[in-house]
Amino acid sequence: MFFSIIIPLYNRPQEIKELLDTLVLQTYRNFEVLVIEDGSVNDAEQIVASFMDKLNLRYFKKVNEGQGFTRNFGFQHAKGDYFIIFDSDCLIPANYLEIVNNALAVNYLDAYGGPDGAHASFTPTQKAISYSMTSPFTTGGIRGNKKGIGQFHPRSFNMGVSRQVVEKVGGFIITRLGEDIEYSIRIHTAGFKIGLIADAIVYHKRRTNFVQFFKQLHFFGRARINISKFFPQELKAVHFFPAVFTVGVILAIIFNLLQWQVALLANVILLVFILLIFFHAWWKNKSLKIAFLSIVAAFTQLTAYGIGFMQDFWKRIILNRS
Repeated sequence: MFFSIIIPLYNRPQEIKELLDTLVLQTYRNFEVLVIEDGSVNDAEQIVASFMDKLNLRYFKKVNEGQGFTRNFGFQHAKGDYFIIFDSDCLIPANYLEIVNNALAVNYLDAYGGPDGAHASFTPTQKAISYSMTSPFTTGGIRGNKKGIGQFHPRSFNMGVSRQVVEKVGGFIITRLGEDIEYSIRIHTAGFKIGLIADAIVYHKRRTNFVQFFKQLHFFGRARINISKFFPQELKAVHFFPAVFTVGVILAIIFNLLQWQVALLANVILLVFILLIFFHAWWKNKSLKIAFLSIVAAFTQLTAYGIGFMQDFWKRIILNRS
């Protein structure tokens, strides 16, 4: 199978270098790479040019439209049978394409997603963020998991779609705010087969500090409401969990300030949650530092998502504003 790897890029030249370095090492060689600069001010033209003799590589520049529409641009120019989408902040294991090719040969999927994890080279903060985003004690536990709730929705940091899907369903119709989930719902609705390739892992850097992580997850919370405007049935009870958690934390603070007796119960619940995160992260990463940072990451993830979710739930569902 001939793969077309599509990578939107916006002002991240160093990231694309690290990503292309990993693609050079792929054991499966039947692929091309399309790097699409989405209106970047700090472009990566010279860096990409240094890989032209190492990869079947094409480089494009276009006006800024966001990642969804930039991927559509890649679909239009791709030559492959199957299109694979990566975010520019990913590192790809050397056997990734071999794993995907073999998996599709045994159990063909019209679209697939894969999980993400932390690379050994990541900082402790990045590893803590990666833990939080994949932990069974946060909403990360329903991502990249065959036991996830409802239909599996591939995420665009690690997603593949066949040419037939693009020809029938088209591309992304929103460029950000949950565009990948909206796209996978349309693919499923059109009757195509979607699934998880559990071994097709990528190492996703995400954000390098908790301020950036908060902003990203606040955006994700808003994105869930945006998806519900297209598919109301996709807003499920589990998606309210971060908002409930956020309200619970706020109430716990108020109860303690007012010295109400119910504060004891709230503190016990939060302590149990903290201990679960700490010991599980310690077991997973074999590091006390990452375990402590994982507590910060989990609270950042849930409260940021919860605030973004509640903000747009109020504006776009209760007040019905655009």
